Amino acid sequence: MNSGKVFLTHQQFLEEDRVLIDVRSPGEFNHAHIHGAHNLPLFTDEERAEVGTLYKQSSPYDALMRGLEIAGQKMRAYVEDAEKIAPGKKIMVHCWRGGKRSESMGWLLSQAGFDIKVLPGGYKRFRSGLFEYLNETKFKIIVIAGKTGTGKTEILKNLAASKEQVIDLEGLAKHRGSAFGSLGMDAQPGTEQFENELLQQLAHLDHHKRIFIEDESKMIGRCHIPNEFYLQSKKYARFSIEIPLEERVKRLVEEYGAFSVEDLEERFRIIEARLGNEQMRKAIEHLHAGDLISAAKIALMFYDKAYLHQMATQDFPHDQSLSFDHGNMEAIAEEVVLRANSLGL
Repeated sequence: MNSGKVFLTHQQFLEEDRVLIDVRSPGEFNHAHIHGAHNLPLFTDEERAEVGTLYKQSSPYDALMRGLEIAGQKMRAYVEDAEKIAPGKKIMVHCWRGGKRSESMGWLLSQAGFDIKVLPGGYKRFRSGLFEYLNETKFKIIVIAGKTGTGKTEILKNLAASKEQVIDLEGLAKHRGSAFGSLGMDAQPGTEQFENELLQQLAHLDHHKRIFIEDESKMIGRCHIPNEFYLQSKKYARFSIEIPLEERVKRLVEEYGAFSVEDLEERFRIIEARLGNEQMRKAIEHLHAGDLISAAKIALMFYDKAYLHQMATQDFPHDQSLSFDHGNMEAIAEEVVLRANSLGL
């Protein structure tokens, strides 16, 4: 784990086995939060809005008194909820800036026998620290590229199993990065939460060693990859994997074949303008006839063209092509590691 100044407080509560409690309102927490945090809101969204309005339109004193009135009625509940969240009673508490809300909750819980630390600067400082680390650090990012159906995500899983450093961007974004990418996935996080998850994961890796990711465009569904991370991902190395078309089609049918014809047709409609009317008509006919192999081949015509265009617009210092006559992802991952080692990456 990194020991840079930005992450000392976060690292500290992890190493001390502290439970992180976020006392911001549920709306603030649900919008974005620190990975692993538990929400114990001092105010509901409505209460926070009421106190904020008093602060702006009446006076800080009136806002304080109303806040005390609200919180005073819930003090026992705060303690009981905290005991459920952190039975060991070791807590790191934070709010937006490490101000009155976290200090108030920290004081109350300390009176109830909790071992309390307040995260300096709160969520705002922690998040800005993540971006400071990103902007100040150079990473050795190896991009695993390949046409749709190549099995890039499975290659990453095999690399992780062999103790390589891996970040699964699509897993974090809960989207596979195509028109079909949301099928079978949980709801996507917002961009801010995606950034938090990505940068926290990045901060816990050794930046002196290589990190494998999958080739992605700047957007994965609705999640935007941080610009500095995206730029750095194009400056080190790319391994382009090729496997037989039949293997790619087989993988797509296995991955998406269980979804309804209606779901698949809806996704085809998204790319209709670029696929063309005739190919679109054929794809829909194949779907309704149960011929998923032919439908998958039509989808690959579109995605292969987009992939080749993307490949032509990028220039990596280390650009390797690895072709295989099989779809054994474990063996492919082993070859990727051997090639990376031979190049000193």
